[in-house]
Amino acid sequence: MGWKMQYKDKVWEKEGNLLEVIKKEGLEGRVFGAKINGVFSDLNVYPPDGSLVELLDWENEEGRNIYRHTSAHILAHAVKELFPEVKLGIGPAIEDGFYYDFYRKEPFSQEDLEKIENKMKEIINRNLPIERIEVTREEAIKILRDLKEDFKLELLEEIPEGEKISFYKQGSFMDLCRGPHLPSTSWVKAFKLLSVSGAYWRGDEKNPMFQRIYGTSFPSEEELKKYLEEREEAQRRDHRKLGRELEIFNTFEEAGPGLIFYPPKGAMLRLIIEEFERKEHLKRGYLPVITPHLMQAELWKRSGHWDNYRENMFFLQVEDKDYAVKPMNCPGHILIYNSKVRSYRDLPLRFFEMGTVYRYERSGVLYGLERARGFTQDDAHIFCTQEQLEDEIKGVLDFVFYMLDSFGLKEYMVTLSTKPEKYIGSDEIWEKATQALKNALESTGIEYRIAEGEGAFYGPKIDVGLKGLLGKMWQGPTIQVDFNLPERFDLTYDAPDGTKRRPVMIHRAILGSYERFIGILVEHYGGRFPLWLAPEQVRILPISERHNEYAEYVLRNLRNNDIRAEIDKDQAKLNYKLRKAIAEKVPYIFIVGDKEKEENKVSVRVHNKDLGMFDLAYVVTKLLEEIRSKKVFSGGFD
Repeated sequence: MGWKMQYKDKVWEKEGNLLEVIKKEGLEGRVFGAKINGVFSDLNVYPPDGSLVELLDWENEEGRNIYRHTSAHILAHAVKELFPEVKLGIGPAIEDGFYYDFYRKEPFSQEDLEKIENKMKEIINRNLPIERIEVTREEAIKILRDLKEDFKLELLEEIPEGEKISFYKQGSFMDLCRGPHLPSTSWVKAFKLLSVSGAYWRGDEKNPMFQRIYGTSFPSEEELKKYLEEREEAQRRDHRKLGRELEIFNTFEEAGPGLIFYPPKGAMLRLIIEEFERKEHLKRGYLPVITPHLMQAELWKRSGHWDNYRENMFFLQVEDKDYAVKPMNCPGHILIYNSKVRSYRDLPLRFFEMGTVYRYERSGVLYGLERARGFTQDDAHIFCTQEQLEDEIKGVLDFVFYMLDSFGLKEYMVTLSTKPEKYIGSDEIWEKATQALKNALESTGIEYRIAEGEGAFYGPKIDVGLKGLLGKMWQGPTIQVDFNLPERFDLTYDAPDGTKRRPVMIHRAILGSYERFIGILVEHYGGRFPLWLAPEQVRILPISERHNEYAEYVLRNLRNNDIRAEIDKDQAKLNYKLRKAIAEKVPYIFIVGDKEKEENKVSVRVHNKDLGMFDLAYVVTKLLEEIRSKKVFSGGFD
């Protein structure tokens, strides 16, 4: 009878061994796994008659994961051959590569990584078949005890009764694994080990510390080379590195992990962003509110955070009452809404706050500005009628894309998440809310994907992921429809017919957290901000001490026009001061000496480019034009 094989838009009628069919069709090395009737599978199988077999290649995330998970097994195989005493942890594929965790007392050195890489190449060249072996639980326990893999035994205990238990074997190496995998080790064509770091077993600080070796792999050397070049650029732009070098942010051990400090340049950058966004909120009819950082626990019990989010909150006790530091701003906005009777004439009501919140994150997952324990959100909550919902969502989307465009962020991925299995509210209102989100998205013409069943229990949502270096997605703007909190807090408004009705609540953030957004901007621009955003827009370099007075005159002129400028009065040579200003990525550099002073001019440089000498008044005019236009790059006066 045979089975059907689907690859891209083509469907074949086939029979026999899937791997042999793939080889005959010339797809060897292009296809890495399959779905048989929707279930992931290795290639070296005989699909049941009547099956639909979907082939997975590098364009499929699942195909990439199979390729890279096999690469992780080759890494573990190499480590076990070189260091037999090492205990195995886990080795998954990740977004741009793979890792494997190893328990070993001695740290892996750079020399060790080179040995492991060479051993991996040797294992690949052996062209070892990769075989799936299914066993009983008792057999699995015996295998792992014989291998002395204590941590794998712990993982085995978590496999539910009745679920198949499988190992994958390549040569002398065996590993407990669900799979699937490539047919043989030689299918991995290009790889590179990248780094080693510490990681607690199962992510718990109470457990032993493992060593995590990271790597990446690709179907060709060309793709690997391109990735490594991009990775080098990403490392140069890493916001954690640049943020400290350019004095954008600090963290201090004595203050506590995940708490962000902004020195003057970082504080200036944040104030520029906040002020721009505050004005845009007011233009769009939002009303500013300010809520406390600390509120009684009873409020968080009513909101549901006590039961569902408690492990991520900070608590303290005052006068025998429990308080919580706010992880979110919404309950405070709800109290303000409920502080007086609301009419349909008041709606839509849009409250916004630059609200600082605190959430407990394990120290192991903290990551610079991207993931912190304290951060400030450009948070707003819109209270509206069901009839107003679609227009309000359209307004938020218009705001989102206007702001992203203003900051020069053009690459993003929009996702609409729909009703999950567990939800509150009627099916009718869910349908209305989801359709309102869809209609609003389609009115923008922006492409979006639907994540079926991935909405929050309280309502559907739109998320905008901002694309960073190496294809990394940063969490950005979000729009969430909420039926839960209006119900919990008994929110009402007086309807035209005199009845009390429940408003719909929209949670939305335009930029997200300021911390994360600043991290995005640092990496996006490599620290070389457009003029309107630059904390320091102009650096004035007097050639010698006798030119300081004229430099001060230029400084006053610039500051009187709201241009952010500083003078470098260091007695070092001009070339040193020039290199320093370029390294600190100041957009414009003004050099002043005898000739500039005599003619009331300045010599202008943009990074490494000499633009020439200009009248000071002309330069000020051109700078103000560039600031107003929000041009992405400073490139001169044409």
